[in-house]
Amino acid sequence: MIDDVEIPTQGGQPEGSIAPEASPRRNGGSGNGRRGRNGRGRGDGGDRGNRGGRGDGGGRRSTRGRFWRRRRGPRTKPRVRKLRLLLILIGLGALGVVSTVFGMMMAVASDLPQIENRQVYSPASANSYLYDDHWHLIGQFASPNHEVIDQFDQISPWMRRAIVSVEDRRFWTDPGVDLRGIARAVVTDVSGGSTQGASTIAEQFVKNALSEQDNRTIFEKLREAALAYHLTREWPKKKIMTQYLNSIYFGNGAYGVESAARVYFGKQHGYNSAVAPGQQGSGCGDAPRPSCASVLEPYEAALLAGMVADPSAFDPVLHRQAATVRRNTVLKDMLEEHYISPAEYLDGINQSVPTATLIQQPQEPAAAPYFTSWLRPQILAAVGLGQPGVPDSVAEYRAYYGGLKIRTTLDVGLQQAADQAISQELPYGSGLPSASLVAIDNKTGEVRAMVGGPILNGQEDYNQFPFNLATESERQPGSAFKPFTLAMALESGKYGPDSIIDSAPQNFIVPNSGGKEHFLVRNFGNTYSGPITLQDATDVSDNTVYSQVGINVGTKRIARFARRAGIRTPVSSNYAMILGGLKVGVSPLDLAHAYETFAEGGRRVYDTALGAPNKGPTGIAQIYCPTVCPRKNVVDTPEYERVLPAPIAAVVHQMLTGVVQSGTGTSAAISGVDVAGKTGTTTNYADAWFVGWTPQLTTAVWVGYPNKLVPMNTQYNGAPVEGGTYPAIIWHNFMVQALQTLATENPHQKITTSSSTDTTTAPATSPSGAGSSGSSTSATNTTPAGGTGGNTGGGAPANGGTGGGAGTTGGGGGGGTGATGGGGGAGGTTGGGGGGGTGATGGRGG
Repeated sequence: MIDDVEIPTQGGQPEGSIAPEASPRRNGGSGNGRRGRNGRGRGDGGDRGNRGGRGDGGGRRSTRGRFWRRRRGPRTKPRVRKLRLLLILIGLGALGVVSTVFGMMMAVASDLPQIENRQVYSPASANSYLYDDHWHLIGQFASPNHEVIDQFDQISPWMRRAIVSVEDRRFWTDPGVDLRGIARAVVTDVSGGSTQGASTIAEQFVKNALSEQDNRTIFEKLREAALAYHLTREWPKKKIMTQYLNSIYFGNGAYGVESAARVYFGKQHGYNSAVAPGQQGSGCGDAPRPSCASVLEPYEAALLAGMVADPSAFDPVLHRQAATVRRNTVLKDMLEEHYISPAEYLDGINQSVPTATLIQQPQEPAAAPYFTSWLRPQILAAVGLGQPGVPDSVAEYRAYYGGLKIRTTLDVGLQQAADQAISQELPYGSGLPSASLVAIDNKTGEVRAMVGGPILNGQEDYNQFPFNLATESERQPGSAFKPFTLAMALESGKYGPDSIIDSAPQNFIVPNSGGKEHFLVRNFGNTYSGPITLQDATDVSDNTVYSQVGINVGTKRIARFARRAGIRTPVSSNYAMILGGLKVGVSPLDLAHAYETFAEGGRRVYDTALGAPNKGPTGIAQIYCPTVCPRKNVVDTPEYERVLPAPIAAVVHQMLTGVVQSGTGTSAAISGVDVAGKTGTTTNYADAWFVGWTPQLTTAVWVGYPNKLVPMNTQYNGAPVEGGTYPAIIWHNFMVQALQTLATENPHQKITTSSSTDTTTAPATSPSGAGSSGSSTSATNTTPAGGTGGNTGGGAPANGGTGGGAGTTGGGGGGGTGATGGGGGAGGTTGGGGGGGTGATGGRGG
């Protein structure tokens, strides 16, 4: 390449030029100058070689020079050289970016199986299910607001077409990545704007599945695109569509298309309509009925698909007009894609969007929602929630989508009996108070039935009343707290059943009050008996007697024992607690659990692996976790803690049978069945209780108004509601049916009542030290030919009566009520009945 060269002049200025006042910089005046670079001299008044330097007196470059140039070849301008260099750099940069993206995509491709194993994609393909104690399905264990669709064909074709029309029209043919969308995101990010959202359905699913969704960088966006690309290669499009629709939030608490279909359109499709177990119904959502997502109509699908972009802006309740316009836009898109006919389009745009009254919030997906809502945190804890090194999201994934098979302790027959017993006496909507019930197996500490709220049309209405009265309410127990005072009085050695105490109004000075505070005690109805035995005072629930006993024994001692027996809420130690006036109330669940300690002969029963926190009762019998849990199979193992000496527990049992036989709890009596229990009624009749047990079950019943303390002065047929009214009646009705159910489930363990009208049957075996009371009534303990009698004979004492002898029909258990139960009858064709002793040592069996 030859540059243009200027011809130097002699004498400074060319001919014909006009000397300016100042010489130009080039072709300067002559002079003696030293030679510069490239022949360019500089000196005083001299030139600079080819381009003469400026000197003293020298002139500026003559304009003549521009006419004396001689071009010897083409010259490349500097701008062209810079442009070429820029293009080269851009090409290299693009190559680098492509290589980086390609490498990232290859890395993601190699890691995709590992990512799937680490559950980056959620939800998984396996739902978890709840079963009763006989492995009968009672419901799906899922997040209350996130139901998962397992199969592609469980989603309405209208829903699939609507979502494709509005979100990704090339879904069935695209590679899972929108390159123009990625380029747009890169430009926006580089220019300082916010990172653009995903565009294809596969990209949106990946974004929903990844935990980091906020403030995503361009590199995270590229990673999502790479994942989406390889996911499309690994998964069929049907699976991507199914999982995508499972991952979307549709507003109003609905995650996933199934929850959305139930929330917005479930009522009109019959979701949760009453269907007998095992029968096919006309509605949707509950097995064996189809999913609600599968029955969506075109206009319903269009509404849901339109909400994906912004569930809040297109909420049909908050923004009815906007939701309608958006739905019609989706319907138009479906028409353009030939997914619907013009007639279907016109029909759809003329439909109204759901109103607030038609929308139902997600609810507990099970046959016994109050029971399963109580189990939820226990199941989550069993699979790792709260454990070091286990994120909450991982534990929830294991529980909801790990394919768990959870066998609960629920007995469906007993649950139905509990619902019926309450709804029969206190029908919902009648203006009468509400009720709660908890039944616990004495031997295992397992909860067999639980009612925690109102029952509407034979079903617990957890959707409208999610507060669980059985586990969350903390109400005053009233006199139902007296058995804890009784137990400590007996253990102290200061009192026995025949101890005499004066029944009269009491006035106690409260300790540390300087005599200024008094604890005044009166009986209900101001009735007093004068000198009375502790047994009789227990039968009639005499407040004045129990206040003296409790203060003498010590309130702190009583409080400590109540906690050890099973009450997990704080128990105050003021004087009022003796009569059940606690600063913090107690739930039916805890009171039933604490009474079970008496039924089990002074032993508290719990399970640390699957039970409720703080040694609470158990609702989970077994968890089978096939893949994702640290332990594949966990089985309930009862543990026993001695909190009361067995002889003392036996006397408590004996004394509380008197409450049922001749005291305030006679409405709970079941002919021929050993029943012990205690009534409880609080001031102003705001709370009423009956808590009691048979050899098989301990059951607590509470009656009252759930929202506030409402005096029940006339609600029992014009009379006040006391523990011996509705609570005892509900308890009796439930236990009669429950014992019949248990006898049917265990036909080899059966007793027959002596009443001609009461045909209650129940298992004959009793927990050790908790047999039948020492009355003269006998019972026949039938067993298979050649079998032995009951494992433990009847009798309430510390040492229960000896079991019946072997024979065609085993002998009845001893019936003593003292420290030692009576012996069983001798073996033979029919064993003898239990003895009827009532002294320190019970009589021997006949």
